[in-house]
Amino acid sequence: MKAILGEKIGMTQMFTPEGKAVPVTVIQAGPCVVVQTKTADTDGYEAIQVSYGAIKEKNVNKPLKGHFAKANAKVSRYLREFRVENAGDYSLGQEIKVDIFQVGESVDVTGTSKGKGFQGSIKLHGQHRGPMGHGSKYHRRTGSLGALGPNRVFIGRPLPGRMGGDKITIQNLEVIKVDVENNLILVKGSVPGAKKSMVTVKASVKA
Repeated sequence: MKAILGEKIGMTQMFTPEGKAVPVTVIQAGPCVVVQTKTADTDGYEAIQVSYGAIKEKNVNKPLKGHFAKANAKVSRYLREFRVENAGDYSLGQEIKVDIFQVGESVDVTGTSKGKGFQGSIKLHGQHRGPMGHGSKYHRRTGSLGALGPNRVFIGRPLPGRMGGDKITIQNLEVIKVDVENNLILVKGSVPGAKKSMVTVKASVKA
């Protein structure tokens, strides 16, 4: 499993040799540092833990400082774990860069969607509004809540609530360009999250 952590920079466009404009998302990916390896003998499965993102050392507690010091790595803002086939192929302190991906490859990008606060059922669930005449008094409210017998709202009823802030994965995005010198990876289309939010780029599982 090839994977790397990054930061969403924003969207732009690139032109193909045929002159076609392609919308792309620019991701500042890596370098990530391996701070822990987990093997089947010690942990029951094969995985590596990587770190990413600069942070002041005073904002890291002592247990995490010791965790990073054991791997001889600088303190970082994010820690994530990735399953691999053989964790023994990785060493503590090893850097993972964007050159693990190639142009034309398919990737899955995971991020946290933008939070939109508390929203009504029309915006949150796509329901229709009521008549807009003044006598209606039923414009953007929730519809009928169910039968009179149970005297309760059934589970799963699409009611108003918090919108956004969810973990979302966009699959099968094509890698358009890989800039190893500047640690940039450009993928076709949009990825979830706001600018400067952390995203995870993995090799596609359904390519």
